[in-house]
Amino acid sequence: MWAYESVFYQIYPLGFCGAPFENDGQLEHRILKVKEWIPHMKKLGINAVYFSPIFESDTHGYNTRDYRRLDVRLGTNEDFKEVCRALHENDIKVVLDGVFNHVGRGFGPFQDVVQNRENSPYLNWFYKIDLGGNSNYNDGLWYEGWEGNYDLVKLNLRNEEVVTYLLESVKFWVEEFDIDGLRLDVAYSLDEDFVRRLRSYTGELKQDFYLLGEMLHGDYNRLMNDAMLHSVTNYECYKGLYSSFNSMNLFEINHSLLRQFGPENWTLYRGKHLLSFVDNHDVTRVASILSNEKHLPLIYALMFGMPGIPCVYYGSEWGTKAGKEEGDPALRPAFEKPEWNELCDFISRLSEAKKHSEALNYGSFRSVLLTNKQCIFERKSEHERVLVAINADGEDFTAHFDAGCGTAVNLIDGTAHDFGGGSVLPAYSAYYWKMEQ
Repeated sequence: MWAYESVFYQIYPLGFCGAPFENDGQLEHRILKVKEWIPHMKKLGINAVYFSPIFESDTHGYNTRDYRRLDVRLGTNEDFKEVCRALHENDIKVVLDGVFNHVGRGFGPFQDVVQNRENSPYLNWFYKIDLGGNSNYNDGLWYEGWEGNYDLVKLNLRNEEVVTYLLESVKFWVEEFDIDGLRLDVAYSLDEDFVRRLRSYTGELKQDFYLLGEMLHGDYNRLMNDAMLHSVTNYECYKGLYSSFNSMNLFEINHSLLRQFGPENWTLYRGKHLLSFVDNHDVTRVASILSNEKHLPLIYALMFGMPGIPCVYYGSEWGTKAGKEEGDPALRPAFEKPEWNELCDFISRLSEAKKHSEALNYGSFRSVLLTNKQCIFERKSEHERVLVAINADGEDFTAHFDAGCGTAVNLIDGTAHDFGGGSVLPAYSAYYWKMEQ
């Protein structure tokens, strides 16, 4: 699967392109801005882009009006075809946000129900709709809104007409835009039979079509398995990553990694490929959440080095700051152009190391050395062995451990390393040592 050897870049298009929050119906060809960022993405080492919602919606993208039309605030379908062609010509895969649990109130079939009630052919398209009830929109009917949000009307994924409509929409996206995968919004809320249908359908539609699900809690294997999703979002390690640095307790992230990928029989996800991230469109930017800015390169080094598929959120690669308490516009801004600094340069080297390392893409996980402020772990595959070493302390640290060989090369900068007499980890440093076989 191509995704397992990729570095993802997340773009929230409505924010990225500076579109107004309310859908004003005015056509603007804003999505073409993505083409201008392709050189930046390539320099960063990106080979897959995950777009948050792009289809016609009421406001923020997750309240869909039309599954087969690019949001008018972003442009036309032809504009997005042009963007996808440009990305594919530069060997960058395209993954779209599939919002299948709910739609917006502006969705045509729902408006038909509001107007025609029991005479609407779409009455059973929506979950637990009750014509004898009411909602805070005072339509004279009640329906289930996602987590109590009545601007998000829950679809009835047990209705074959709805399922067919959604699957045919996916086929439309593949045929029109040649997309390579989907990220399923609130996958944890989706009907599991629908997810199975989607996996089977997309597998026949396009070889190596990638399905990623948004999962927050619980056993990820419920949806991540051979019959459903290839991957899910690793929120457990997201929290563990920043918390470990802020509390200077690397035992926390190491515990999560051992629980998920370690050598024990009870390991949950060994051999699977979860999506790793340090921030995204829903949470505080990592540069704002870390208490020590010198940990910023290190958290990326740890995220790229651990098992999983690394994903970088646009703008965070140069250290943009924003807090969730500031609201979605702060988290999802429009930048006039990409910036480039030392952090970008470091992430680009991590990207190249990750993409070209069998061990970092597919290797097992074993903890080698662990203190509150330092960790060394092994990623080992059939043909390669890599040690990931992090020193989060402001002081140099001499690491004594059995490296299993005398010399190695650092995949991040190409320098050689001799393990004789202990290894000195300078303050705030990270290494990917590829061991000589």
